[in-house]
Amino acid sequence: MTDLAELTALETAAAIRERQVSAVEVTEAALRRAEADAWGAFVTLAPDLALRQAADIDRRLADEPTLDLPLLGVPCPIKDLNPVAGVGFEAGSTAMRGNLAEVDDGIVEWLREAGTTMLGKTATPEFGFPCYTEPDGRPPAATPWDPTRSAGGSSGGAAAAVAAGIVPIAQASDGGGSIRIPASACGLVGLKPSRGRVSSGPLMPPGPGLATAGVLTRTVADTAAALDVLAGYRTGDTYVAPPPSGSFLAATRLRPTGLRIGVLTTPVIAEAEVHPACLEAVTAAVRLLQDAGHVMEEAPAPFAVERWDAFTALWTVGAASIPLPPEADPLLTPLTRWLREQGRGVTALEHAAALAELQRLTREVALAWDEFDLILTPTLAQPPAPIGSLRDDTDPAGDFAAQTRFTPWTSVCNLSGLPAISLPLHVAEVDGIRLPIGIMLGARFGAEETLLSVGAALEEAAGGWEQAGPWRRVPTLA
Repeated sequence: MTDLAELTALETAAAIRERQVSAVEVTEAALRRAEADAWGAFVTLAPDLALRQAADIDRRLADEPTLDLPLLGVPCPIKDLNPVAGVGFEAGSTAMRGNLAEVDDGIVEWLREAGTTMLGKTATPEFGFPCYTEPDGRPPAATPWDPTRSAGGSSGGAAAAVAAGIVPIAQASDGGGSIRIPASACGLVGLKPSRGRVSSGPLMPPGPGLATAGVLTRTVADTAAALDVLAGYRTGDTYVAPPPSGSFLAATRLRPTGLRIGVLTTPVIAEAEVHPACLEAVTAAVRLLQDAGHVMEEAPAPFAVERWDAFTALWTVGAASIPLPPEADPLLTPLTRWLREQGRGVTALEHAAALAELQRLTREVALAWDEFDLILTPTLAQPPAPIGSLRDDTDPAGDFAAQTRFTPWTSVCNLSGLPAISLPLHVAEVDGIRLPIGIMLGARFGAEETLLSVGAALEEAAGGWEQAGPWRRVPTLA
């Protein structure tokens, strides 16, 4: 049988379902890989919980041979921004060191009901704010393509765990690009669903609707299967996305043609230099899309750079709203302290204006791109960043500005609530190292099926993913 580390999530579930391997064997193998984690992927492991859940899967399968849970026995760690009852819950902060969660988050429940085993908690930067994962007192999360470069953030630990072959899938979340950024840095598939596609309930308030949960995987099909699990409404949800026409996994088998796709390589939220490799990735994707019969046209920037200030106001107020005692402040990173200070300085009227601006921008982005079925951009303006190159404890305002230049497209879809996916279609040699370069496709609100069908077609056109080392699969295109 193929090495378990090489199997996708769907392949793992199929192998367990067909009794080629037990859920306990899969979990034990994943735990061994996790214990050898050299990438800063995990902050804590939960072997007893994971093995207990795996044994339960095996017992259920023995009692019910036709048991057909979508992610049967698949190890899936949880990002340390989401609580798992009885497991450490520190949110990447030394101010929360030693804290244990009392209950499961809703996402944790849905993944467990789908048959996954909870291997442990993956690393995140403090409260998920920066686009790098360098938590104080712990190793930084590095991309397995180059241990000197960041896995991105804030789902950096999740991305490192999948890219390193420890697990085939990891839960993640995205409030400004935090799924798509590490997907690009680690050569993975990362989908940010539409606002309201995945319920934030019952524990997490939706707030302004910037953030949503999702996963990181190696294939579009795995991402689609996970969205089938996570998409859903809970009573009282503020935002609700329109239902899909069928399953998201079924959408990956469709091959649409004749779509009108806008191409945008001009940075939107900040004036930024775009690395040639990121532009080359878009050019290569354009060729593949044209070959598939799609119409490619230039797309406009949906709003002026200064309009992004609404995101900043909401982001900093969110930081200031975290319920921490005053004595926790000295334990926080300089960036978090700065964000909280900025948030405390936003008046009630300014916050109300930012919320109104968010709604205006949602409409304006939709109108600006309404003539297109999809929008193609680079995921990031640069290749994976060297560890420490974005973090600047001496100048947190400069740190924040550097992050906007590194990610000048991703948060547009958080502001507007639109779905977007980062695909690992390109590899470039940078400073003598082959590195993954993601491209991003955005779609109309609720159009995840289109994203997944086109993403799967691009994956297929690029030759699929082939094994290129002990931990990663890279596309043959580059």
